[in-house]
Amino acid sequence: MRLAFDLDGTVADMHSALAREARRLFPGIDANAVPRSTSPEGDGTGTPGSDTPDETRISIGSLSSRQQRELWDAVCGQENWWETLAEIEPGSLARLYRLVRERKWELMFVTSRPETRGDTAQAQSYRWLAAQGYETPSIFVVHGSRGKIAAALALDILVDDRPENCLDVAIDSSARAILVWRGDEGKVPASARQLGIGSVGSIHECLDILEALDRPDTEGVGVIDRLKRMLGLKTAGM
Repeated sequence: MRLAFDLDGTVADMHSALAREARRLFPGIDANAVPRSTSPEGDGTGTPGSDTPDETRISIGSLSSRQQRELWDAVCGQENWWETLAEIEPGSLARLYRLVRERKWELMFVTSRPETRGDTAQAQSYRWLAAQGYETPSIFVVHGSRGKIAAALALDILVDDRPENCLDVAIDSSARAILVWRGDEGKVPASARQLGIGSVGSIHECLDILEALDRPDTEGVGVIDRLKRMLGLKTAGM
């Protein structure tokens, strides 16, 4: 299989690091006002980079546009800030690396991280992944539609925590998207289900599915239908 994993909000805990910085800059700020997965671009009214006015947008509460800019300016002014993040699910990247080696998967990480002081975002991400147990990672720092990126990289599956990225994959490529949704499952956007995007509650659950998907098929069921069934989606025969 040819796979790609997003970093921030998927395996890397950017939210906690941003929340710490926000509390330092703006004492008394509600940590829940800080986006869990975002980029420094945006208008301050929802998920930066998204112009879809639906339930997938992340409210930033009391963070104004000016405060967002100040927050990202402070972050990007720190040396090698991306290496300060924690792994959301400790041990998940080491497990992923073992599976990649055992199953001979082709796997890359994709991210839209902005540059900070110090080394490049790519170099920081490489060292961070290696420190979490994923040795010699392949990393692409990219911008634009994740669907077009998935098509250009000829991916089979992309794992991401942002519904809009998964929708891009479903619309602009032949890859399948797996949405990592750690919130209320009932709030997964209906549009995701309609486009055949299944969700998982954790990276470990995602890896269970990928591992099972890679086992020999004894039922004559195609890979796509098997993946849909594992994700609780309707298949062609249902």
